[in-house]
Amino acid sequence: MKKFLVLILALCLILSFSACGGKENDNEKKEITLCLDWTPNTNHTGFYVAAEKGYYEEAGLSVKIVQPPENGAALMCASGQAQFAVDAQDTIAPSFASDSPLEITAVASILQHNTSGIISRKGEGMNSPKGMEGKTYSTWDSPTEKAIIKYVVEKDGGDFSKINLIPNVITDEAGALKNHDTDCVWVFYGWSAINAKLSGLEFDYFSFREIDPVFDYYTPVIVANNAFLENSGETAKAFLSATAKGYEYAAENPEEAAEILIRGDETGSLLGSEELVKESQKWISQQYIADGEKWGIIDETRWNGFYSWLYNNGLVEKDLTEKNYFTNNYLG
Repeated sequence: MKKFLVLILALCLILSFSACGGKENDNEKKEITLCLDWTPNTNHTGFYVAAEKGYYEEAGLSVKIVQPPENGAALMCASGQAQFAVDAQDTIAPSFASDSPLEITAVASILQHNTSGIISRKGEGMNSPKGMEGKTYSTWDSPTEKAIIKYVVEKDGGDFSKINLIPNVITDEAGALKNHDTDCVWVFYGWSAINAKLSGLEFDYFSFREIDPVFDYYTPVIVANNAFLENSGETAKAFLSATAKGYEYAAENPEEAAEILIRGDETGSLLGSEELVKESQKWISQQYIADGEKWGIIDETRWNGFYSWLYNNGLVEKDLTEKNYFTNNYLG
């Protein structure tokens, strides 16, 4: 009888420890890896705010922010090495159009509108696309990039063949324009144009989406691994909900958000650029939500409109509108 009682007690203890162990596992934070598309900048502020303010922790997440490998953030995400990554609708299009499309889906827009355009020295006639005729343009030599330039120039009555194209090896657009290394270059206003202002450069600028609404595509976006979305949908929702809180806070508190980004940057790339970060943050904070219903929403008409343009202009071999490569289903 004593042996029987000892056995029962031992079994109870084992079950008790097992139950405790199960509860601990339930409370363990789920690990998430987020791969950026570039070194930390004000496009990414919401992630760093969500981390410092504890929004990820409150959601039961442990989020690691990493830099992209040489073959890109989207491929890292598709391979499962990261659950989420930052990319752009235009740059991931070829990956979707290939015979083996990357297993990723866009799940949120970071900015509500495309904020890119062409910057040039003020008063030299390049305040509209036609003015690029006879001037030197620094190109990334991307088929989509050149097709967009050709389209807007010709729509403005210009001749694309009269533009002198040179390789874009520029790291400081304002400096390159001041030194006459180039006449015009494609930039994102919230960083490069703000930097040009701070440097004292007087410049002209036109945005692509103001030339034609078809170019109001989404850049940048957050993409997610498809298998992760299928198997861990609630975790994906938790991550995006916490991230949304980070961007909403940054939109309302740009000065503090800039400081958080600077503190959170582990690459050291923002050292010496604190003024630029703060001024950029003031401007871009108004772009996170802008006129959108809420942060992160992707409009189907705009998304498919741009992908139809790519297909109709022979830039992708498949009609990408036949399958939605984005979803709003994981946004709160």
